[in-house]
Amino acid sequence: MAKAEISWSSTDAEGTKFDHYVHHFGKKWIFYKRQRRYDQWQEVAEPPLEDWMELLDGLRRRAQRRLVRPEAVDIVIKLIRERFPEAPLD
Repeated sequence: MAKAEISWSSTDAEGTKFDHYVHHFGKKWIFYKRQRRYDQWQEVAEPPLEDWMELLDGLRRRAQRRLVRPEAVDIVIKLIRERFPEAPLD
């Protein structure tokens, strides 16, 4: 996996497991989701706040290890504030 990709797994309310990954390309963050290992990745047009928060958490951890630039964290915080003004960011 490239440095510009962050991935995680989640479970919805019904107990269905999903794999997620986010790809950074230029100035865009592109979110993808799939249900099973061999399913095709589906692009998520409007990712929910939970996905953005997972991305922010992953970027913060990678920035501590100097795998991504600290500016990437600031950029994602700005994007979250634009899309979700009520989001609790610390």
